[in-house]
Amino acid sequence: MTGNAAVRFVDRNRAERADKTAFSEADGARRSITYGGLADWTDEFAGALGAAGIRREERVLMLVPDQLEFPVIFWGAMKAGAVPVPVNTLLTTEDYRGILADGRAAALFVSEGLWPRVAPALPDNPWTRLVVIIGDTPEGRTSWESFMHGAEPSETVDAIEDECGFWFYSSGSTGRPKGVRHHHGALGATADTYGARVLGVREDDTVFSAAKLFFAYGLGNSMTFPMSVGATSVLFSGRPTPEDVSGVLERERPTVFHGVPT
Repeated sequence: MTGNAAVRFVDRNRAERADKTAFSEADGARRSITYGGLADWTDEFAGALGAAGIRREERVLMLVPDQLEFPVIFWGAMKAGAVPVPVNTLLTTEDYRGILADGRAAALFVSEGLWPRVAPALPDNPWTRLVVIIGDTPEGRTSWESFMHGAEPSETVDAIEDECGFWFYSSGSTGRPKGVRHHHGALGATADTYGARVLGVREDDTVFSAAKLFFAYGLGNSMTFPMSVGATSVLFSGRPTPEDVSGVLERERPTVFHGVPT
């Protein structure tokens, strides 16, 4: 069996629970997606990456809040053999300039609200060949809709468990953010230990995390732990203030809530 983590976390759920809700948004358009829909969408995203000339092992930088497109890009890139790099959405233009240069990202996916902050970092960047904006898109730039239009589904590439699957960048509290490589097998290891043995996440759970998906903590909380058992995750794209988090808890009634000390 392939070691590509997308097979376990995405494709297996399509086979076992295609009609079950995988993710729902607690704000914005309040969209939701089933496990089957997620698997199909990630297949199409992988195909679109290939059609755009993004090659295996090239980095795909993600400047995306907690919304449905986040898991699509993350898992779709892994299906294509590319390396997704979720990035903190609260950094400065200079931080993004350094990260783009350090990781030599071939592609950048950015939500409309973050575009003004990252746009000034692109003119002197020779590595990023593809820039896609999710939401309102300036003239002359590629929109998410046009990137995905007519995309042909692509099969998940084979991989081994200790092959690099994704990157995270450190917080930068002791200097510039530093890229940290993680392999495919790490996602299953944390789901099988902390997710299953400590949290005891179950298929009938609804999960909500105050920590965002671009944090390792949030990625496990909202994505790999619930997806490992077919649970449902609630995504909130805004800042996790006490008032907003309390509102999500009241409306969505999650059975598992991940908080942080603040």
